[in-house]
Amino acid sequence: LFQVVHTHKPHFMALHCQEFGGKNYEASMSHVDKFVKELLSSDAMKDYNRARVYLDENYKSQEHFTALGSFYFLHESLKNIYQFDFKAKKYKKVTGKEIYSDTLESTPMLEKEKFPQDYFPECKWSRKGFIRTRWCITDCAFDLVNIHLFHDASNLIAWETSPSVYSGIRHKALGYVLDRIIDQRFEKVSYFVFGDFNFRLDAKAVVETLCAKATMQTIRAADTNEVVKLIFRESDNDRKVMLQLEKKLFDYFNQDVFRDNNGTALLEFDRELSVFKDRLYELDISFPPSYPYSEDSSQGKQYMNTRCPAWCDRILMSHSAKELILKVKNDEKIVIYDHIGPNVCMGDHKPVFLSFRIAAGAGKPIANVHKCCVVQ
Repeated sequence: LFQVVHTHKPHFMALHCQEFGGKNYEASMSHVDKFVKELLSSDAMKDYNRARVYLDENYKSQEHFTALGSFYFLHESLKNIYQFDFKAKKYKKVTGKEIYSDTLESTPMLEKEKFPQDYFPECKWSRKGFIRTRWCITDCAFDLVNIHLFHDASNLIAWETSPSVYSGIRHKALGYVLDRIIDQRFEKVSYFVFGDFNFRLDAKAVVETLCAKATMQTIRAADTNEVVKLIFRESDNDRKVMLQLEKKLFDYFNQDVFRDNNGTALLEFDRELSVFKDRLYELDISFPPSYPYSEDSSQGKQYMNTRCPAWCDRILMSHSAKELILKVKNDEKIVIYDHIGPNVCMGDHKPVFLSFRIAAGAGKPIANVHKCCVVQ
């Protein structure tokens, strides 16, 4: 992270984290506080004299807990930055460094919501939801939404239909978020939505392509006759096993297909965003699938054999936000969409980042409409 900051020297930096504290958050949440303190006091961040940190650490509240963390850092050279107060419905100038944790529901500077349990009933206690903040920089107002959508609970179920039932659940949840951030309660502004969307490749199409010349063997449980394993073998070549598929196993014999040329050959199976093409824009992906990486610290490039690798972690934006971004000028690569730590173990997800400039005066045509920098 510090290397990326040093390289790109952002004036405004937004860092969105999901599953704070990890799977064992009750025991691990103390590490979160240490991480936050180190981040705020580090030498690499010394030129960021203002910060806002929002941590949902209230794991005892089953109704509200999302395990989301949103960090915003403002460089000392940046003047006149305002953040929206959703309760007062006005912008407030950002000064100093402030950390909000535990019960974020009482914080008027954000909107936080956990998805209803009936969105994903097979998960007893989901932590999926979103946090929204609104900012104004030099007459340019925009929303930043930290999002965590639902995962695939079973590879076998994901393989059954195309698109999968899980894809439909994510579609419903993302549609809910987009409707929420453009509803009539507040003025409409451009928005960026980024986090763990859990988008997966079309599993049925991927398996049929990877194992086009294979024969499939079905293994069923003796007591229930339920399918518990699928084995795909080459028709010849001593019937070598190409792929084994279980609820939480996706063991393909050649991982290079997911890494070579950044996995570009598999992008055609990344289809979940196509439903939202009229509402969301994404720059071209030029990095390998961001999940599921090995959690072995010596295996920074290795994928785990638990799921089919996919681009779960994304940075998406409204079409109006796309217009705010300064395009490439004089062959200078100003807009960069990439992943962090390609050779370093950073958990099962590899973080992604988007670096860009906002075009000078980009927000001025609508400045009089949203009056973003008029502080009452």
